[in-house]
Amino acid sequence: MIRHSSFAVDPWAIRESSFCLDLLARSESVFSLANGHIGMRGNLDEGSPSALPGTYLSGFYDYHPLPNAEPAYGYPSTGQAIVNVPDAKLIRLLVDGEPFDLRTGTLQNHSRILDMRNGTLVRRLTWTSPGGSTVKLRSSRMVSLTQRSVAAIRYEVSIPRKARSDDHEVQSRDDAIRLVVQSELVADEQVPQRSTDDPRAATPQEARLVLESSYIEGFRMEMICRTASSALRVVSSVDHLLRHSRRTSGPSAASNAYRAEASIEEGRGHCTVTTALHPGESFVLTKLIAYDSSSDLSDLAVRDAVAAALASARDSGWDGLVGEQQAFLANFWARADVEVGGDPEIQQAVRFALFHVLQAAARAERNPIPAKGLTGTGYEGHVFWDMETFVLRVLTYLYPRAAADAIHWRHSTLPSARRQARELHLAGAAFPWRTINGEPSSGYWPASTAAMHINADIADALTRYVDATGDLELEQAAGVEILVETARLWSSLGYFDAGGSFHIDGVTGPDEYSALVDDNIFTNLMARQNLLSAAQAARRHPSEAERLAVTSEEVSAWEVKAHSIYVPYDDILAIHAQDRSFTSHEHWDFEATDASEYPLLLHRPYMELYRKQVVKQADLVLAMFLQGGALYEGLTPEDSISQKERDFAYYEALTVRDSSLSACIQAIVAAEVGQMDLAYDYVREAALLDLDDLECNTSDGLHIASLAGTWLSLVAGLGGMRASDGQISFSPRLPTGIASLAFRVTYQGRLVIVSITPDNASYSLLGDEPLTITHHGTGFKLSAGSTITMAIPHMAAGPRPSQPAGREPEAARLPGKGRSGGRATGTDVTQRKNKDTDKDKRTA
Repeated sequence: MIRHSSFAVDPWAIRESSFCLDLLARSESVFSLANGHIGMRGNLDEGSPSALPGTYLSGFYDYHPLPNAEPAYGYPSTGQAIVNVPDAKLIRLLVDGEPFDLRTGTLQNHSRILDMRNGTLVRRLTWTSPGGSTVKLRSSRMVSLTQRSVAAIRYEVSIPRKARSDDHEVQSRDDAIRLVVQSELVADEQVPQRSTDDPRAATPQEARLVLESSYIEGFRMEMICRTASSALRVVSSVDHLLRHSRRTSGPSAASNAYRAEASIEEGRGHCTVTTALHPGESFVLTKLIAYDSSSDLSDLAVRDAVAAALASARDSGWDGLVGEQQAFLANFWARADVEVGGDPEIQQAVRFALFHVLQAAARAERNPIPAKGLTGTGYEGHVFWDMETFVLRVLTYLYPRAAADAIHWRHSTLPSARRQARELHLAGAAFPWRTINGEPSSGYWPASTAAMHINADIADALTRYVDATGDLELEQAAGVEILVETARLWSSLGYFDAGGSFHIDGVTGPDEYSALVDDNIFTNLMARQNLLSAAQAARRHPSEAERLAVTSEEVSAWEVKAHSIYVPYDDILAIHAQDRSFTSHEHWDFEATDASEYPLLLHRPYMELYRKQVVKQADLVLAMFLQGGALYEGLTPEDSISQKERDFAYYEALTVRDSSLSACIQAIVAAEVGQMDLAYDYVREAALLDLDDLECNTSDGLHIASLAGTWLSLVAGLGGMRASDGQISFSPRLPTGIASLAFRVTYQGRLVIVSITPDNASYSLLGDEPLTITHHGTGFKLSAGSTITMAIPHMAAGPRPSQPAGREPEAARLPGKGRSGGRATGTDVTQRKNKDTDKDKRTA
């Protein structure tokens, strides 16, 4: 069977060894480069062919109408969508008058390498024009992780000493080939209109960038553009360094090596170089790029900032920029790397995942981290609850600076969240389900406004960050206000019944196939933690609490409500109910559901989904991971594991995973209940989601939260890591498919290195102070510079839980059940086409 993936397995790189037009859209996403501020899709240098041209800036968007067929109170009338900024990636080539195009002439070889240690995308090829002229091309591209506003491209064309095409004679060493290299800066590039039937794809919008002014000086070009509705401005600037390697030397040779000129007209800037190369000679164009926008600075300051960024890049030069990038990534990998023995595909995939999570966040600097990062227009560039629940959970332990920036961004949107709460006739703040600028941007309220758990998810990310870093300054500056306002929301949203239980009704949990339910366990337990965290923060920061008019009576009321929260339980089935009435509903008929009907929301009406026991993605199971301590509080260890096994098995049989956010969570809980082979299958599904395009929508951009979930499935799943209240613990176990696992996390200023084999786990500590660690329930103090090895206790697992018919883990349905090293086939992927719909997007 033909592997669906075209990427060779390499522990530190993603390698594509040939060009395939059918896989171009996916490759553009996989080969994206970003730093959290700038994002560039992996489009070909020459710009054509392309599937989705894209260059994006974080937080740079425009408004668009969000019409409702039946308008009602509280519905948003406008939405936000990420805007494609001027494209500076384009470099076109003419060879003896013929345009270089992969679809013409003879392509002798073509490869691309995403190097995750250098942070570069390198392309190499040899091409013979229809007229018989052969050239070699090597281009290297980077988006700087150290110089926030800078990207760069090194473009080298050379003539081989011996070149032959099938129909033409060997080139003479004295035959010069005339080249035209044209570097471009294009405003408002045409983007193909794509089908709107897929709720994951961006809604087609008219071009929204308006060119205000342009400027040229020497080989430097600048454009200032604005959006049509949001009145944001972007400054884009490029400069060029040119070098010709001639066989002869002397003043005349240098002066006659090439001719170059630059021009800008009607939103298209060109730096055009003409030259002639003999066999053995080369021409190198280095393109320095800088972007910034008025969402960060005033208009005048933006232009100055871009000029300064370009000057800094020119001073560094290509080699200096690459050196900085290598040093930055070496430091990151020293504190974040995960080493997987026995499964080279997962080894490659987890580094790919961490590299892209870092790219999505490293220099976002108080801007949101969208669901697709800056790799595509999927979900219109919106940020969801994924950021806090998945992405920040990784960044907190690996790159906490970026987590802090994201928390500050959420805090900056509090005014909008307060307005939303008032519109809903609630107290405090209600953060929007999907947004770019903090304003609501969803047209389907049962799966957006009603998903109130996002407020507790934000509070959870904040609490976790402070616990891991001890950053009380951030807690005082931003955290207390977030916690207080979200606690006030829950306090006003819930109510006490006659028996004294506190209920939260009419909400939607992570499972969007069960909307507007009463007492969703995940929501209730997350709200409980939110209320308690707010009370604790108010006591730690009395002056901030006083500023927010928090009284001791209000704090006491939060604690009473938290301790009275209702947790549904079905005594007949002896399981926790996902919500108060979930287990009383009719079961979905999975046997009568054809594989082509998934995802169900695209083929079945919500009226049917909402009335049946069918789970879109981990909901109760997610509560088992995030709120296991509260959910199983008071049970003995034996009773706790028995209850977890029953809960997991029940919901495993109902979960169809019509979301990319589910497999990683199911892997974590499967490992917790001892189902290690099932956990492994889910790890593989999560890890290979984008590299193998399992959901057939990687073309719209990478799934950043699912990539973060790859790390979670290994570290929280197989490594059993849990951390809260100043305590960190591990309960590691390995499945048969993985021989060893090693990872690093930073907790309370110490770097903990965990190395796991089937029988033992070793813990090492780098830092000035000792740290108490718990291993399978046994606590010990780990001193700086020391290593302690502990035996891994055996755990007898029960029968492997079953899944709905046809919804087994992706790996379990492939040859070798995911343990043979083979990747998904085209047939398997086609059967799952359009499966992933993480966030409902019902917009006109």
